[in-house]
Amino acid sequence: MPYLKRGGIKMSNQTLDATAFEYSISYFNTTFEDILAGIVVVYSCIIATKTKVPLNDENAIRDIFLSKEYLKSIDFRKSNPPLDNYHFDKEISENQGRADIRVLQIKPYKDDDAYYVIECKRLDNENQNGKTGLNGKYISNGIARFTNERKYQFFNNTAGMIGFIVSEMDICNNVYCINQLLQNIFTGINTEKELTKKQITPDFEYSYYSNHKVGKSTKIIYHLMLDFSANTKTS
Repeated sequence: MPYLKRGGIKMSNQTLDATAFEYSISYFNTTFEDILAGIVVVYSCIIATKTKVPLNDENAIRDIFLSKEYLKSIDFRKSNPPLDNYHFDKEISENQGRADIRVLQIKPYKDDDAYYVIECKRLDNENQNGKTGLNGKYISNGIARFTNERKYQFFNNTAGMIGFIVSEMDICNNVYCINQLLQNIFTGINTEKELTKKQITPDFEYSYYSNHKVGKSTKIIYHLMLDFSANTKTS
């Protein structure tokens, strides 16, 4: 079973310290990066086992992550600390929307409202520069739900998105296409920093972050681009 590491060193269990929230945004980002590193471990397991994923159903792909084999497994979470500090669930009513993944702290428990939101979207190689393609929907039905529509919350100014890549593509070029859409078409999102590479674990290169102005605050959204193009099934 893969062991969750950052920088090649086993991570000790971390908890969310409410007293730190007010003073150190970098602390929260590091905590969230640890959670995302755990999701990358799940992704690596899915790829290693050659698990097939549906081409047209992002919820079904998400459900593999939230299965009893992975994030719903106590044994899996314990073997990959600090995941055992968190509870993962899905389809949580969130303002006017339904968040794909909620990550709630349980060790130690703080508050029902103390949770991170991760939104999941499929990405393919069709109409990559268009408003109506999946890149456009990644923004309009993903990023915008955090920044403009306020359907999903930021916890400690932080949220996450996962792109499920279901067809062959140059991922770096596709991120460039998303950034071009943010700059030229979806200008109302108030992007202060476009999707920018951010290494969160040594063995995975397609992790990014972006900054967005929401009200008077700058928020950070982390992005994982997970390539399932070799694992997709049509039925």
